Amino acid sequence: MSAPASPADRWREKYEMVVGLEVHVHLKTKTKIFCACSTDFGAPPNANTCPVCLGLPGALPVLNAHAVELAARAAAAIGCTIQPRSVFARKNYFYPDLPKGYQISQFDKPLALDGCIRVGTRDDGTPIEIGVHRVHMEEDAGKSVHDRFAGYSAVDLNRTGVPLVEIVSEPEMRSARQAEAYLVALKQILEYADVSDVNMEEGSLRVDANVSARKHGDGKLGTKTEIKNLNSFSAVVRALDVEFARQCAVLDSGGVIEQQTMLWDDRNGEVRPARSKEGSHDYRYFPEPDLPPLVLDADWIARIARDLPELPEARRERYRASHVGLSAYDIDVLTSSVALGDYFEQVARRSGDPKAAANWVLGEVLATLKNTGQSIDRFSVRPADLGDLLVLVRDGTISNSAAKQIFATMVATGDPPGRIVDREGLRKVTDDAALIAWIDEVVAEHPDEAARLFGGEKRLQGVLVGHVMKKSKGSADPKRVNQLLAERSGT
Repeated sequence: MSAPASPADRWREKYEMVVGLEVHVHLKTKTKIFCACSTDFGAPPNANTCPVCLGLPGALPVLNAHAVELAARAAAAIGCTIQPRSVFARKNYFYPDLPKGYQISQFDKPLALDGCIRVGTRDDGTPIEIGVHRVHMEEDAGKSVHDRFAGYSAVDLNRTGVPLVEIVSEPEMRSARQAEAYLVALKQILEYADVSDVNMEEGSLRVDANVSARKHGDGKLGTKTEIKNLNSFSAVVRALDVEFARQCAVLDSGGVIEQQTMLWDDRNGEVRPARSKEGSHDYRYFPEPDLPPLVLDADWIARIARDLPELPEARRERYRASHVGLSAYDIDVLTSSVALGDYFEQVARRSGDPKAAANWVLGEVLATLKNTGQSIDRFSVRPADLGDLLVLVRDGTISNSAAKQIFATMVATGDPPGRIVDREGLRKVTDDAALIAWIDEVVAEHPDEAARLFGGEKRLQGVLVGHVMKKSKGSADPKRVNQLLAERSGT
């Protein structure tokens, strides 16, 4: 089944989409960037505030060293060059949830420059990479709340001063799907580097998308608009396609694109202008007088890069080298999160069978997580127990049918597989007398199907085997049941 048509499809032959993304990421610190207030999400409104993050007169910021370390780790993980000297600046603008009337950020001397993120491969196997222009540190603003009090807007300043990195891409993406691939890859890298929980629902990862349209072959960039209010990767895809189509229609009719900030209305699937797009001069940047330049030692910078944990592409390469039976799709899914990869590896080690471990994790485990809403790191089936279940199947102690029944019980109870096998009598039965007794019962209960099988309809053998497995609660040896039915039917 083909994907539904996008509003951008009719314009793709004539116009090219150009996308750059600004991704704001909360750093995983316990306290804010310039004060000791908690960064915990979900606290009562305005509970996590103090004179510093409220911008009260006389309050002075003090830089959080852990935030600097996490920001540098994020920059190193995406291949950026960390600058030995960066400068904090005041970004001046008025907004109700910005208590100081300015935001402490970085401007012309950011923390890091010139990285890249791999978003796939070309047909010839060469990587497709999107450049990262810069990574800079800044504090978050507060949050305007429009749905709590009828007819009023409220302001919650708990988020004010939470440490962020802003990751600014080059305008090198040429489709909404490529932008989505960039975001997925970036999110994985940040999670693997353990710098953020990258939870979009809690605002830990937020995206602003810059998009423009130009005719194919035109080397000059078109006038861009910036789309805000994007709270999911799917919203990014839809918003980019809608805005690209709008711009193409304007250009095709001889109109001119205004540089604007746009808001995405996810419910109605449309963009609408919010205000004229500011340029850097509108913010009247100047160096933050209350903070000295951030000077980082060369050895410290080298240690940050050296101590990075294994990143997604390295884990994928390790799986390709050590688990040759896994497909590219298997590897991509298994490495999609740190927790899922860790779970798979523990099951594989315990069972001694990476392929069987992958099949179960990609099949039964992911299906159960989807149906129950559990997360892999709190899954009721421990990886060691799933590994033991696979050993029972491999050694012939239980059948595959029984294994699925046992797994369902493990999900419900958390019990280890051996205990369930003994309690419910699910060890594989290979005794011919017992198997024949079950077969006789099935033949008596399904005379029409049995008669057709014995009359030559071989395809019904699997149906009767299934009835036997159900009657035996999965304990019958399916291979021997097949043999006995074949003997009885003369095939």
